[in-house]
Amino acid sequence: MKTNEERLQDMLDCLGSLSHVKAREIPDIDLYMDQVTTFMDEHLKDTRRHPEDKVLTKTMINNYAKNNLLPPPVKKKYSKDHMLMLVFIYYFKNVLSFADIEEIFRPITSRHFSGRPSDVKLEDIYEEVFTLAAGQMDRLREDLMQKYDKAQGTFGDSGLDGEEQEYLRLFVLICELSFDVYLKKQMIELLADQLRSESPDRDRKKK
Repeated sequence: MKTNEERLQDMLDCLGSLSHVKAREIPDIDLYMDQVTTFMDEHLKDTRRHPEDKVLTKTMINNYAKNNLLPPPVKKKYSKDHMLMLVFIYYFKNVLSFADIEEIFRPITSRHFSGRPSDVKLEDIYEEVFTLAAGQMDRLREDLMQKYDKAQGTFGDSGLDGEEQEYLRLFVLICELSFDVYLKKQMIELLADQLRSESPDRDRKKK
């Protein structure tokens, strides 16, 4: 059985191995669905939990379009902007409901898939977001280390044997990480609800 220190190193190694799809890697030509799924599977394969997991399937893409997360393709082809949105969806869907993702994406999709000119391209937004990712990774490593140190300081006077003490400290770390995710999810949902409440007329029209 691994020690908690070894588990910490595994998590740090995992963080160090993660990367994102660079905008420059996405073809500037429109792609058919099979080409889209092949590209995404290849470029996001390292983020899969299990080797057999699919990053993106035709069913997923159709479901995103059905739920207004992704604008429909043009003549069955997906543009670079479609691909950028699919990367955003890939990360958001692990945390939020489709309804919340739709609400958060609405200003982006209405602006960048309407044919209207925009001073800021979707690619510029994508690059701006992921430019911040490196700093976020550094802060996450520091936060993980702090949570680990605090967890390792628990149950010191419990009289438990080493194996049980080690597990309880691991459990404390898992709880700390889970609570952190829970709180951040609550904040994102709050923002989605605020965006939704600021456009009540639109919701009535949908009904």
